[in-house]
Amino acid sequence: MSFVSVLEAVGKGFEKGLKWAVTYAVPVERLIGLLFPAAAPVANEIADATSLIQNAVLLVEQRYAASGVQSGTGAQKLDEVMLLTESAVTALLAKGGIQADTSFIESVVSAVVAVLNVQRIQSPVAVKV
Repeated sequence: MSFVSVLEAVGKGFEKGLKWAVTYAVPVERLIGLLFPAAAPVANEIADATSLIQNAVLLVEQRYAASGVQSGTGAQKLDEVMLLTESAVTALLAKGGIQADTSFIESVVSAVVAVLNVQRIQSPVAVKV
């Protein structure tokens, strides 16, 4: 298989994942309601932080799916999402008056992943990424 063929195959896999993400990703406003119910006054910062986390989770998941190693890689995926988002999420939440450490942000990432997984399970169409 040539280099170009490999890139085309990865691109097709990524396209499938992107279609799934756009179709089944949970709207940020719903995630905010689930994760931070008492945070209405600072919803913009929380929406930005939550959106950043959700996008990073989807990106990392798509990369692992494209490489064919989705199962058994949760810790590595979490590390990558944290690397991509931790400093920005900490700053955004601080603007909203929420002091967040690494453990808190990891919990939020895990919650976002759980909601996305539930959303995927409830989808009426079988999702194959």
